Amino acid sequence: MIEESEKLKSASEGRAEHLADRLVPYTLAGTGLVYLFTRNVTKALSVLMVDFSCALKLAMPISVLSAIREASLYNITVKGGKYLEAIAEADTIVFDKTGTLTKAEPTVAKVVSFNGQSTDELLRIAACLEEHFPHSMAKAVVDAAEQRNLAHEEMHTKVEYIVAHGISTSINGKRAIIGSHHFVFEDENCRIPEGMQQQFDELPKEYSHLYLAIEGELAAVICVEDPLREEAEAVVNSLKKAGISKVVMMTGDSERTARAIAKRVGVDEYYSEVLPEDKAGYVEKEKEKGRKVIMIGDGINDSPALSAANVGIAIRDGAEIAKEIADITIGADNLYQIVTLKLLSDSLMKRIHKNYRTIVGFNTGLIVLGVGGILQPATSALLHNASTLLIGLKSMQNLLTD
Repeated sequence: MIEESEKLKSASEGRAEHLADRLVPYTLAGTGLVYLFTRNVTKALSVLMVDFSCALKLAMPISVLSAIREASLYNITVKGGKYLEAIAEADTIVFDKTGTLTKAEPTVAKVVSFNGQSTDELLRIAACLEEHFPHSMAKAVVDAAEQRNLAHEEMHTKVEYIVAHGISTSINGKRAIIGSHHFVFEDENCRIPEGMQQQFDELPKEYSHLYLAIEGELAAVICVEDPLREEAEAVVNSLKKAGISKVVMMTGDSERTARAIAKRVGVDEYYSEVLPEDKAGYVEKEKEKGRKVIMIGDGINDSPALSAANVGIAIRDGAEIAKEIADITIGADNLYQIVTLKLLSDSLMKRIHKNYRTIVGFNTGLIVLGVGGILQPATSALLHNASTLLIGLKSMQNLLTD
């Protein structure tokens, strides 16, 4: 645990410790030089009594630990100081849509039949497949079937779950698949029934779509409504004001659904029908351009991107693997915690830089006054220790005011 905590120290903490260690021989050398030139033990001791190391080694870790403690007051869990520093430096933020910009409380709005079967029967088949899938969209389908009292006992053989794509199985000897547009039409090469193209083109754009195909032909489209968080647009605007220059949304939904959501939220860029490797690849490309990237997601599909980003942020109600991989975890009830995290991180870095200036300036002044014979070594030592204590206490204060 100690080794792991050492790895999670911020660069500022590391620089402070390194500088403190480097200054020790210079302090000793300075003491010797003062005595050599002045032949005055009192003046030499004034240099020895004032050492930068104590304040530097204490103030920086206290500032970081205090910020992590303060973050917890806002229901934010930070795994190490280095991530707060990375948040402060970040200029790009990538949002997953489902469960992040949306409430992760999807409901089935309607079922559109394409093969002549009743919507209830098609929903029953979809629920039979989706009950095996650990995702909020799948849960919405299963819940809708239960609300209509549609029994969906297992009628199929072995279920194959393809991550970020969909599910395939066999029902009554017929191959059935359900999933994204990319999975059903591109990977599986399913077709739209003859004469149904217009109905397909008129599917409502405001919904996310699950495509059910049987024997290579589209059987139904399940329209799922996942309400956008009320604060989503305001959070995006606040992040831009806080210094984030690029806000991106990535989703596995279709182009038209993604475009409609992106327009409402106000992101700078959006990408639709993306796979887990696409999200991670985008993050890596942005990092290669020199950008500092924050990734926010909640699902298994987001895990590669959460790991690839400079800082990965997971939603507390999300998948366990996402929370395990992420560097920071926020509550699910309010996206404003991301803005709070950014402001907290910026304030932390300002405090650290201010501490640097205060420590170096004040102690340099003590050394000059001591060498000049104005301050006695005991007075210099007292003022040095008092200033270290005061800076440490100041660093424990909250960074943000309500």
